[in-house]
Amino acid sequence: MIGIFGGTFDPVHYGHLRSALEVKDIFGLDEVRLIPCANPPHRDQPAAPAEMRLQMLELSIKNQSGLKIDTRELDRHKLSPQAPSYMVDTLKSLRREFPAESLLLFIGTDAFSYLTAWHQWRRLFDYAHIVVMTRPGFETPQLDDFFKARLTNDSTDLAQADAGKLCFQQVTQLDISATAIRKLIATKQNPGFLLPDAVIEYIKQHQLYEID
Repeated sequence: MIGIFGGTFDPVHYGHLRSALEVKDIFGLDEVRLIPCANPPHRDQPAAPAEMRLQMLELSIKNQSGLKIDTRELDRHKLSPQAPSYMVDTLKSLRREFPAESLLLFIGTDAFSYLTAWHQWRRLFDYAHIVVMTRPGFETPQLDDFFKARLTNDSTDLAQADAGKLCFQQVTQLDISATAIRKLIATKQNPGFLLPDAVIEYIKQHQLYEID
């Protein structure tokens, strides 16, 4: 089974990395693919350029087995710079590459709350399972019939089909946000222990997120 963990990673931080590592272990995944988004359709454009966000991501998982960077959205953006980075296109390309693998798309509860606004959101289930990463104390919301028909509480169901299921999984989500980190840096505060030291050094070297 292969995990898919998308985001702008602007910058990547321990909240991203801990969640990716934890779901890899919980679901016994062969790998988790971290997929930096090039042109997010549901949020502001990233503050850092794509190449720098990629380099920070590379620094953050150096020597960490099981986590792999997948640049397909950045590569697609180079061919069509104005096109939004739709997850359905990413999953479709992954399915072509891994026709017999179970694919697990990991999203947070905030993303799930507006999933029905995503481009061709129902087709996501044609290509992958969707796993919603929840915090302790989270209560599953009221689901419509589409979601109820796909809901499973048994993670082994995800290994027995290549796509189509919905699962809620509690993880140790760290209350860290890239927005807060950028604000700390902009106000010349220390972001230590929120993201890897190698990423902090990169940010300092390239003067990212600073306000003139």
